[in-house]
Amino acid sequence: MTDTSLTSPGTLYGLGIGPGDPELLTLKALRYLQSAPVVAFPAGQANQIGVAQRAIAQWLSPQQVQLPLQFPYVQDQAALQSAWQQAANQVWQYLKQGQDVVFASEGDISFYSTFTYLAQTLHQRHPQSQIRAVPGVCSPLAAAAVLSIPLTIGSQRLAVLPALYSTDQIEEVLAWADVVVLMKVSSVYAEVWPILQRHQLLERSFIVENATRSDQVIYAGLSQHQNLKLPYFSLLIVQVDQAKTL
Repeated sequence: MTDTSLTSPGTLYGLGIGPGDPELLTLKALRYLQSAPVVAFPAGQANQIGVAQRAIAQWLSPQQVQLPLQFPYVQDQAALQSAWQQAANQVWQYLKQGQDVVFASEGDISFYSTFTYLAQTLHQRHPQSQIRAVPGVCSPLAAAAVLSIPLTIGSQRLAVLPALYSTDQIEEVLAWADVVVLMKVSSVYAEVWPILQRHQLLERSFIVENATRSDQVIYAGLSQHQNLKLPYFSLLIVQVDQAKTL
């Protein structure tokens, strides 16, 4: 039996693996991904393969342990805290044996990433943990690329709002920002569309579903798309100041 008390803990590496296209992994992320003995990722919903798992699948070897971690899509803080603690415990079982673990996360590792909660919880429970982060391509940059538009130019001011925002917040941001990105817009699209109409911004608005993935869908101009039923990974870009984008 190995005496784990004498073993230096392994390192947890958070890898930003991009929005879904396997070729958007950085060389550094790929190197860590292929060399780690344990590869963790958010488990897919309803027994489906998750975005991160699908993106990295072709780069993994049979010798690597694959560790799906459950992160519920809820706002209940008690349920979330429980999930983060369980995930941290699962990762620690390998780290305490001296094995490195990589956690593959959609987009960039520091941009509204699940990895942040995993890393914070792990550090709170096991302060001796070593944690490192490898940046990746975040979804607003990927969406701008597939739209063939610049996200920002010159002195433009960019505002990015996460999934939970109120219509009042959107009105405030439209008053000062030149470009606005609304993350995971599906749950509030019915409220957002009339605001864009009132500000005469529908034709300067773009939605990208599942950016860079095989099921990607683009809507350029939203005047004819008031009642869209959008999937979870949908993003809205609004060019508020058209003069600066021409």
